[in-house]
Amino acid sequence: MEQNPTLSPQKMDTQAQSLFPGFAPMPGQPAFYNTARQTWLVFRYDSVQRVLQEYTTFSNERGGLDPLQKKSSSAFERPNMLSMDPPRHRQYRNLAASAFTPRTIAKLEPRIIRIVHALLDRVIDRGEMDVIDDLSYPLSITVIAELLGVPASDQEQFRRWTEDFFQITTPEAQQAQQELGSYFQHVLEQHRREPQDDLITALLNAEIDEHKLTDGELISLCSLILLAGNDTTRNLIGNLLLCLDAFPLAMEQIRANPDLIPSAIEETLRFLPSVHTAPRLCIADTELDDQQIKAGQWVMPMLASANRDASYFPDPDVFEINRSPNRHLTFGYGIHFCLGAPLARLESKIAMEILLTRMHDIKRVGNILLQPLVSPVIYGVRHLPITFTRTSASA
Repeated sequence: MEQNPTLSPQKMDTQAQSLFPGFAPMPGQPAFYNTARQTWLVFRYDSVQRVLQEYTTFSNERGGLDPLQKKSSSAFERPNMLSMDPPRHRQYRNLAASAFTPRTIAKLEPRIIRIVHALLDRVIDRGEMDVIDDLSYPLSITVIAELLGVPASDQEQFRRWTEDFFQITTPEAQQAQQELGSYFQHVLEQHRREPQDDLITALLNAEIDEHKLTDGELISLCSLILLAGNDTTRNLIGNLLLCLDAFPLAMEQIRANPDLIPSAIEETLRFLPSVHTAPRLCIADTELDDQQIKAGQWVMPMLASANRDASYFPDPDVFEINRSPNRHLTFGYGIHFCLGAPLARLESKIAMEILLTRMHDIKRVGNILLQPLVSPVIYGVRHLPITFTRTSASA
């Protein structure tokens, strides 16, 4: 099969822009008002960081509004952590955080290793696989489903809901939200009858201000954990393999020194972030980049641009897996920093370590066009076919 040629950083960016129309880093540019979107776009690292952190000015609470179409959307009607400010946000986050403590995540490592090996066992004799279909998606959904307490056998349904939901503004996104609600209503009823040692049972028993969570609140929280929990890892692993294929020297470096895998993951998060933006609603008149932003206006911090700001990242357009420090903003900043980031990093690290142990000559199939996930907020591909040579360690 024809293989993908080596790409320069500039060609990689061009490829990313062709895949993801929103991917056009403009590092260092001052904020400006996009009249078509009726939204302020923010590019500089300091300014993006401020928007993400300063919830008293840039709020996540949008009252059921769709941040991209400025109208009511069922995808945002139920309360969830992504659409809350303190103190409510802190209360809900603390409930979910019990499943993502360092100790809990570390205990998952043996299970993640077993899942990765089992998935690769299915394809290792073929010499080819789809990174998304055969590895990153089944790995991420199995782990998050087991953590929650829902059957991983429903993973194809979860995949459709995830892809539809993150379209955000479409009827499919609203339908996915409604179907997820019905699904988790049934799951909650099952767990009430038969409690399990899982997160859903823990949430059923949890209280905020001495009150149990309503079914609507539970459904919203469970939906968010399922959707974001599997999507983060799926796209991170896919984007990691895309970058390593585009820059073979980086692949050689981590093969020679697997201890570099964590820093390769961080550089992928910076260079080809799996998250595009995290919209906020300005709730108090303010100044940003010498621009006057009024209360009631929308603000979109552009994470890919912040991650290329030369004030924080020397040679920002170079994919450098030895980069240190690497304070990218892909997982957010402040109170809304991604709760599942440690789990996504661990799953990606384990997956890459085992791939390098069991496979050589990993290359993307270049004559198959990549299909992007259609979403205004995330970057990822639907499929990522690769070829490889089985190592003796896989015998």
